[in-house]
Amino acid sequence: MKKLSTEPYKGTRDFYPEDMRLQNYIFNIMKSVVEKYGYQEYTASIMEESDLYRAKTGEEIVNEQTYSFIDRGGRDVTLRPEMTPTVARMVANKRKELVFPVRWYSIPNCFRYERPQRGRLREFWQLNVDLLGTESLFGDSEMIQMSYEIMIKFGANPENFTIKLNNRKLMNELFNDFLKLDEEKSYRLAKLIDKKAKISEEEFTKQAVNLVGDGIDLLASFLKAKNLEELPEIIKVSKNVQELKSVINTLNSQNIKNCVFDPTLMRGFDYYTGIVFEVFDLNPINMRSLFGGGRYDNLVDLFGVDSVPAVGFGMGDVTIQDYLETYNLIPKLKTTTYITICTIDELVIPKALEFATIFRKNGLGVVIDYTDKKVGQKIKNAERDGSVYVLCLGEEETKNNTYILKKLSDFSEKKFTEKEIINQISKAFLSI
Repeated sequence: MKKLSTEPYKGTRDFYPEDMRLQNYIFNIMKSVVEKYGYQEYTASIMEESDLYRAKTGEEIVNEQTYSFIDRGGRDVTLRPEMTPTVARMVANKRKELVFPVRWYSIPNCFRYERPQRGRLREFWQLNVDLLGTESLFGDSEMIQMSYEIMIKFGANPENFTIKLNNRKLMNELFNDFLKLDEEKSYRLAKLIDKKAKISEEEFTKQAVNLVGDGIDLLASFLKAKNLEELPEIIKVSKNVQELKSVINTLNSQNIKNCVFDPTLMRGFDYYTGIVFEVFDLNPINMRSLFGGGRYDNLVDLFGVDSVPAVGFGMGDVTIQDYLETYNLIPKLKTTTYITICTIDELVIPKALEFATIFRKNGLGVVIDYTDKKVGQKIKNAERDGSVYVLCLGEEETKNNTYILKKLSDFSEKKFTEKEIINQISKAFLSI
């Protein structure tokens, strides 16, 4: 028989207790910010019919990057690669019952079959935040503002990341009205621009010329613009440029100053219809997109119900963890164990249980070490596991009603009676 591997499946992770503490810390930061804006949590099954993603996420992603299979009932299903199509389906299902606008968020795990690398795994968790039922550009600004606040709450310095913005309507206007491209060439040019940073300038120009012909000069001038004022004059007057200006001005009024226009920003999904954005790390060792989002006003239409305008973003846990590690922003995370009770022999276990019951009723996390290890080793284990106090119980302590409470931060210790130690622990807990 082939020996089984102890490693997790390629591109996935095992979460040991210390890993779970970090993941919970990341999730709690995310939740604390979006809930302040009135967003409510939802979730859904990890499986969807594959047609859902073919229809709006894009054939390329479904054909090359998903875990899709035929189930035993002959249905073509996919492990979700992202959450936005699911929330659109859920809203369409309850379209007549919901009171719009709705503010929802979720932190689902998602799967994509791609080459694992820094910042990208095959399984990941992603905060998804969606505002459905309003066309207001203030909704777009709200998404970016929440993204910014989450970064700040993680301890990020605004000088170390930037928020890139573009408008898919502006890109469609460029492709259709100025470059006169048909639907197929527009799609191919969008994909080419999306990967512009990953290929040489010569290769990009060669492929672009094949698509736009004589329009290459206009396209090159557009893509070179470092801000909205540097756009070609015939494009600068577009109302779609004014939308970008409006969002940037709103963000600036909220003291968010690290927003920039990026004409090459496309976002990979086909369903985006308006403002799109990405938060980008500026550190040379981690210079990459961290997360992003945008407006998707037509996605709910797919289900044959009335249109629902929508805007949202997704923030993955892998890129955020990389960012926190890059800037040393991960705090020392404590366990839930507040006190470890070490039993010196089995005769005192009933007394240890009495103490533990009282402490737990006071809201404390308590571990009883029943092992036959030496007391010194038990104390070391308690320190390693993050306990604040150690209480050692032996036959002599229980007989004399005198107990030693050791504080592990400085290894100071004091003697107490049973009543005194209960009061001491409760008061110490309340003062944390």
